[in-house]
Amino acid sequence: MAVAGDRTRVTRVNILLLELRANRNLLALHHSATLSHDELGQFPWEDQNHTDAKESLLQAARKAPIAAIGFRIQCNKWAILVRLLLGEIPERSIFTHKGMDKALKPYFELTNAVRIGDLELFRTVQEKFSDTFAQDRTHNLIVRLRHNVIRTRLRNISISYSRISLPDVAKKLRLNSENPVADAESIVAKAIRDGAIDATIDHKNGYMVSKETGDIYSTNEPQTAFNSRIAFCLNMHNEAVRALRFPPNTHNQKESDEKRTERKQQEEELAKHMAEEDDDDF
Repeated sequence: MAVAGDRTRVTRVNILLLELRANRNLLALHHSATLSHDELGQFPWEDQNHTDAKESLLQAARKAPIAAIGFRIQCNKWAILVRLLLGEIPERSIFTHKGMDKALKPYFELTNAVRIGDLELFRTVQEKFSDTFAQDRTHNLIVRLRHNVIRTRLRNISISYSRISLPDVAKKLRLNSENPVADAESIVAKAIRDGAIDATIDHKNGYMVSKETGDIYSTNEPQTAFNSRIAFCLNMHNEAVRALRFPPNTHNQKESDEKRTERKQQEEELAKHMAEEDDDDF
C-alpha cells in the first residue's frame, strides 16, 4: 500500500510539473500576443516558443489522468491555437473526443475558417464565440490567426491563378480597410519575401504573377515532414520508457529453467522426507 501511495504521489508530481511547464510557455506566448499586433497581422514570429509550447501542451494532455477532463480540455484548446499559429491544421479526431466535443466546438469552427482561408467566416466565428474566447483568455491569440487566414487564402489564389490583378486579390481576401488594394499589395509582397507563395508583383500594371508549381517531391519538404513525424514518435517512445514503473526486486524474481527444476525437486524431496518422518512416528 505504501508503494502504491508513493507511485500515486510521483504521478501527481509529474503531472503538476508538466502543467507548470505548459503554463509557463503559455504565459510567454500570451504576453507576446498581447504586446503587439496590427490590422495586417505584422507581428514578431517566434517559432521556437510556439514549438516548445505545443510539445509541452500535447505532453501534458497525454499524461493527464482520464478523469481530469477539464484539464485536458484546456490543454487541447491552447494546443489547437498554437498549432494553428504554426501553420498546422489539427486532426478532426481531436474535436470528437468523448466529453470534449461541446467545449471544443468554437475552436473547431475557428479551425475550419483558418483551413479554408475565409476571412469573413473567421470574423463571424470571432463575433459568435467572443464571450467564450474572452472567458478562455484566448482572444489575443485568435486575433493573431487573422494573419494565417490571409496567408492560406493568398496561397490558394496563387495556385488557382497564373496572373490576377491586385484589386481582385483584395476582393478575394475580403479586406475591409480604407485602401484594400494597397493593403493587398503589401500582404502579397510580404508573403513573397517570406516564401509563403512563389510569385512576383507587376507594380506597373498592378498584377500578381504566379510561377509554375514545381514537383514538391523534388524538394526537401517530404523529407522534412517525415523527419518531424519520426522525431515525434521517437520522443513519445522515450517518454513512455522513462514513465515505466517496475515493482522492486524484479530482477531477483527471474530464474532459469534449470534452477526452477532444481527448486521443484528439492521441494518434492523435502515433502517426501517429511511424509516418511510422519510414518515413522506412527
